[in-house]
Amino acid sequence: MLALVRHELRLLGSIGLWVARRRQGVRGGVAYPYAGGQGAMLFGLAFVVVVESVMMSLLLRGHPVVRGVWFAVDVYTLLLVLGMHAASVVRPHVLTPDELLVRRAAHVELRIPVAAVVRVRRELRTTHAGAEGELNLAVGAQTTVTVELAEPVVHAPLLGRRGRDVRVVRVVRFHADDAAGLVADLNGLVGLGGLTPARSAPSPSPGPTA
Repeated sequence: MLALVRHELRLLGSIGLWVARRRQGVRGGVAYPYAGGQGAMLFGLAFVVVVESVMMSLLLRGHPVVRGVWFAVDVYTLLLVLGMHAASVVRPHVLTPDELLVRRAAHVELRIPVAAVVRVRRELRTTHAGAEGELNLAVGAQTTVTVELAEPVVHAPLLGRRGRDVRVVRVVRFHADDAAGLVADLNGLVGLGGLTPARSAPSPSPGPTA
Protein backbone atom coordinates (compact mmCIF):
# COMPACT_ATOMS: atom_id res chain seq x y z
CA MET A 1 0.00 0.00 0.00
CA LEU A 2 2.80 2.42 0.89
CA ALA A 3 4.54 1.60 -2.40
CA LEU A 4 1.35 2.50 -4.30
CA VAL A 5 1.00 5.79 -2.40
CA ARG A 6 4.66 6.68 -3.09
CA HIS A 7 4.14 5.87 -6.75
CA GLU A 8 1.10 8.13 -7.05
CA LEU A 9 2.92 10.95 -5.26
CA ARG A 10 5.80 10.62 -7.74
CA LEU A 11 3.29 10.83 -10.60
CA LEU A 12 1.72 13.98 -9.20
CA GLY A 13 5.13 15.51 -8.49
CA SER A 14 6.18 14.80 -12.06
CA ILE A 15 3.49 17.17 -13.32
CA GLY A 16 5.29 20.05 -11.60
CA LEU A 17 8.63 19.06 -13.13
CA TRP A 18 6.97 18.74 -16.55
CA VAL A 19 5.43 22.21 -16.31
CA ALA A 20 8.81 23.59 -15.19
CA ARG A 21 10.46 21.80 -18.14
CA ARG A 22 12.89 19.99 -15.86
CA ARG A 23 14.12 16.40 -15.89
CA GLN A 24 15.07 14.08 -13.08
CA GLY A 25 18.30 12.15 -12.64
CA VAL A 26 19.90 13.08 -15.96
CA ARG A 27 22.93 15.06 -14.76
CA GLY A 28 26.20 13.52 -15.94
CA GLY A 29 24.60 11.34 -18.61
CA VAL A 30 22.87 11.35 -21.98
CA ALA A 31 19.06 11.35 -21.90
CA TYR A 32 17.00 9.21 -24.26
CA PRO A 33 13.27 10.05 -24.23
CA TYR A 34 10.60 7.40 -24.77
CA ALA A 35 7.35 9.30 -24.13
CA GLY A 36 6.73 9.79 -27.85
CA GLY A 37 5.53 6.21 -28.07
CA GLN A 38 2.57 6.81 -25.76
CA GLY A 39 1.76 10.53 -25.87
CA ALA A 40 -1.22 10.30 -28.23
CA MET A 41 -2.71 7.36 -26.34
CA LEU A 42 -2.48 9.04 -22.92
CA PHE A 43 -3.82 12.37 -24.14
CA GLY A 44 -6.68 10.46 -25.79
CA LEU A 45 -7.41 8.76 -22.47
CA ALA A 46 -7.35 12.14 -20.71
CA PHE A 47 -9.88 13.46 -23.23
CA VAL A 48 -12.16 10.48 -22.54
CA VAL A 49 -11.98 11.17 -18.79
CA VAL A 50 -12.97 14.83 -19.35
CA VAL A 51 -15.92 13.88 -21.59
CA GLU A 52 -17.07 11.23 -19.10
CA SER A 53 -16.86 13.76 -16.27
CA VAL A 54 -19.02 16.28 -18.14
CA MET A 55 -21.63 13.64 -19.03
CA MET A 56 -21.85 12.27 -15.48
CA SER A 57 -22.10 15.80 -14.10
CA LEU A 58 -25.19 16.34 -16.25
CA LEU A 59 -26.71 12.98 -15.33
CA LEU A 60 -26.15 13.54 -11.60
CA ARG A 61 -27.23 17.18 -11.45
CA GLY A 62 -30.11 16.19 -9.14
CA HIS A 63 -27.75 14.46 -6.69
CA PRO A 64 -25.21 17.10 -5.58
CA VAL A 65 -23.34 14.90 -3.09
CA VAL A 66 -22.82 12.01 -5.49
CA ARG A 67 -22.04 14.49 -8.23
CA GLY A 68 -19.33 16.12 -6.12
CA VAL A 69 -17.74 12.78 -5.19
CA TRP A 70 -17.79 11.61 -8.80
CA PHE A 71 -16.24 14.87 -9.98
CA ALA A 72 -13.44 14.59 -7.41
CA VAL A 73 -12.68 11.03 -8.54
CA ASP A 74 -12.60 12.15 -12.18
CA VAL A 75 -10.24 15.04 -11.41
CA TYR A 76 -7.88 12.71 -9.54
CA THR A 77 -8.01 10.18 -12.38
CA LEU A 78 -7.18 12.93 -14.87
CA LEU A 79 -4.23 14.02 -12.74
CA LEU A 80 -2.92 10.45 -12.63
CA VAL A 81 -3.18 10.11 -16.42
CA LEU A 82 -1.33 13.40 -16.91
CA GLY A 83 1.14 12.34 -14.23
CA MET A 84 1.89 9.12 -16.11
CA HIS A 85 2.82 11.07 -19.22
CA ALA A 86 4.69 13.72 -17.23
CA ALA A 87 6.72 11.05 -15.43
CA SER A 88 7.63 9.49 -18.76
CA VAL A 89 8.84 12.87 -20.06
CA VAL A 90 10.83 13.98 -17.01
CA ARG A 91 12.34 10.54 -16.29
CA PRO A 92 14.01 9.47 -19.57
CA HIS A 93 16.49 6.63 -19.99
CA VAL A 94 20.00 7.78 -19.07
CA LEU A 95 23.33 6.49 -20.36
CA THR A 96 26.57 7.24 -18.51
CA PRO A 97 30.04 5.75 -19.09
CA ASP A 98 29.32 3.23 -16.31
CA GLU A 99 25.66 2.31 -16.57
CA LEU A 100 22.43 2.40 -18.51
CA LEU A 101 19.45 3.55 -16.46
CA VAL A 102 16.27 2.13 -17.99
CA ARG A 103 13.03 3.74 -16.86
CA ARG A 104 9.31 3.62 -17.46
CA ALA A 105 7.37 6.53 -15.98
CA ALA A 106 7.65 6.50 -12.17
CA HIS A 107 7.41 2.77 -11.54
CA VAL A 108 10.48 1.24 -13.21
CA GLU A 109 14.10 2.25 -12.71
CA LEU A 110 16.54 -0.49 -13.70
CA ARG A 111 20.29 0.08 -13.52
CA ILE A 112 22.35 -1.96 -15.98
CA PRO A 113 26.16 -1.82 -15.65
CA VAL A 114 27.76 -1.19 -19.04
CA ALA A 115 30.34 -3.86 -18.19
CA ALA A 116 27.54 -6.46 -18.01
CA VAL A 117 26.27 -5.77 -21.55
CA VAL A 118 27.32 -8.33 -24.17
CA ARG A 119 24.96 -7.36 -26.97
CA VAL A 120 22.64 -4.46 -27.74
CA ARG A 121 20.59 -4.06 -30.88
CA ARG A 122 17.76 -2.08 -32.35
CA GLU A 123 14.80 -4.46 -32.56
CA LEU A 124 11.16 -3.53 -33.04
CA ARG A 125 8.79 -5.87 -31.20
CA THR A 126 5.05 -5.46 -30.77
CA THR A 127 4.39 -8.77 -28.98
CA HIS A 128 6.17 -10.04 -25.87
CA ALA A 129 5.83 -13.56 -24.50
CA GLY A 130 7.33 -12.75 -21.11
CA ALA A 131 9.82 -15.61 -20.94
CA GLU A 132 11.81 -16.42 -17.81
CA GLY A 133 14.82 -14.14 -17.38
CA GLU A 134 13.43 -11.48 -19.73
CA LEU A 135 12.04 -8.05 -18.84
CA ASN A 136 9.87 -6.29 -21.41
CA LEU A 137 9.14 -2.61 -20.78
CA ALA A 138 6.86 -1.81 -23.68
CA VAL A 139 5.68 1.74 -24.36
CA GLY A 140 2.74 2.06 -26.70
CA ALA A 141 2.75 -1.77 -26.93
CA GLN A 142 6.22 -1.86 -28.47
CA THR A 143 9.89 -2.15 -27.62
CA THR A 144 12.67 -0.96 -29.91
CA VAL A 145 15.89 -1.82 -28.05
CA THR A 146 17.08 -5.23 -26.84
CA VAL A 147 19.96 -5.55 -24.36
CA GLU A 148 21.53 -8.92 -23.54
CA LEU A 149 23.62 -9.28 -20.39
CA ALA A 150 26.52 -11.48 -19.39
CA GLU A 151 25.57 -11.02 -15.73
CA PRO A 152 21.95 -10.85 -14.55
CA VAL A 153 20.47 -7.77 -12.94
CA VAL A 154 17.71 -7.69 -10.34
CA HIS A 155 14.35 -6.06 -11.02
CA ALA A 156 11.93 -5.40 -8.16
CA PRO A 157 8.28 -4.93 -9.27
CA LEU A 158 6.47 -1.84 -8.02
CA LEU A 159 4.05 -3.74 -5.78
CA GLY A 160 6.24 -6.75 -5.09
CA ARG A 161 7.15 -7.88 -1.59
CA ARG A 162 10.69 -6.84 -0.75
CA GLY A 163 13.11 -9.75 -1.08
CA ARG A 164 10.44 -12.16 -2.35
CA ASP A 165 9.07 -10.92 -5.67
CA VAL A 166 12.29 -9.72 -7.30
CA ARG A 167 13.13 -10.95 -10.79
CA VAL A 168 16.55 -11.84 -12.12
CA VAL A 169 16.83 -10.88 -15.79
CA ARG A 170 19.44 -11.33 -18.50
CA VAL A 171 17.50 -9.80 -21.41
CA VAL A 172 15.92 -6.36 -21.21
CA ARG A 173 13.70 -4.90 -23.92
CA PHE A 174 12.46 -1.32 -23.82
CA HIS A 175 11.39 1.56 -26.04
CA ALA A 176 13.42 4.66 -26.91
CA ASP A 177 12.30 7.36 -29.33
CA ASP A 178 15.84 7.45 -30.74
CA ALA A 179 16.60 3.74 -30.59
CA ALA A 180 19.34 3.99 -33.21
CA GLY A 181 21.20 6.68 -31.27
CA LEU A 182 20.98 4.81 -27.98
CA VAL A 183 22.18 1.55 -29.55
CA ALA A 184 25.07 3.33 -31.27
CA ASP A 185 26.20 5.05 -28.07
CA LEU A 186 25.87 1.95 -25.91
CA ASN A 187 27.73 -0.13 -28.49
CA GLY A 188 30.44 2.53 -28.46
CA LEU A 189 30.79 2.18 -24.69
CA VAL A 190 30.78 -1.61 -24.79
CA GLY A 191 33.48 -1.42 -27.45
CA LEU A 192 35.39 1.21 -25.41
CA GLY A 193 34.60 3.79 -28.03
CA GLY A 194 33.09 6.27 -25.57
CA LEU A 195 29.95 8.32 -25.97
CA THR A 196 29.45 9.89 -29.35
CA PRO A 197 30.35 13.61 -29.01
CA ALA A 198 27.40 14.66 -31.13
CA ARG A 199 25.02 13.07 -28.61
CA SER A 200 26.70 14.03 -25.35
CA ALA A 201 24.67 17.20 -24.94
CA PRO A 202 21.31 17.04 -23.14
CA SER A 203 18.22 16.53 -25.28
CA PRO A 204 15.83 19.49 -25.77
CA SER A 205 13.58 20.41 -22.86
CA PRO A 206 10.52 18.14 -22.69
CA GLY A 207 7.10 19.35 -23.60
CA PRO A 208 3.73 17.90 -24.56
CA THR A 209 4.08 15.02 -26.95
CA ALA A 210 1.66 14.63 -29.79
